[in-house]
Amino acid sequence: MTVYIDPPTWPGHGRMWSHLVSDVSFDELHDFARRVGVPERAFERDHYDIPSHRYQDVVAAGAVEVGSKELLRRLTAAGLRRPKGRPVGR
Repeated sequence: MTVYIDPPTWPGHGRMWSHLVSDVSFDELHDFARRVGVPERAFERDHYDIPSHRYQDVVAAGAVEVGSKELLRRLTAAGLRRPKGRPVGR
């Protein structure tokens, strides 16, 4: 099982955020997120938003650190990318 996280460089709601993705399946991603205590409400289309204060915990639990471009490349190559404006199911 491999999930990936990019650096917390995305601003929002007064803090910085990372994205957590899988390059295998959404089931893998949801399982990992549950295991590390990430709430379901943090899931958005194809990734989980992770606040900067949780970054090291998620990495320690097994998420692989990659740059934002690499994260997007892996997500797209896996066929799991869900851009804004496209209808999605969970």
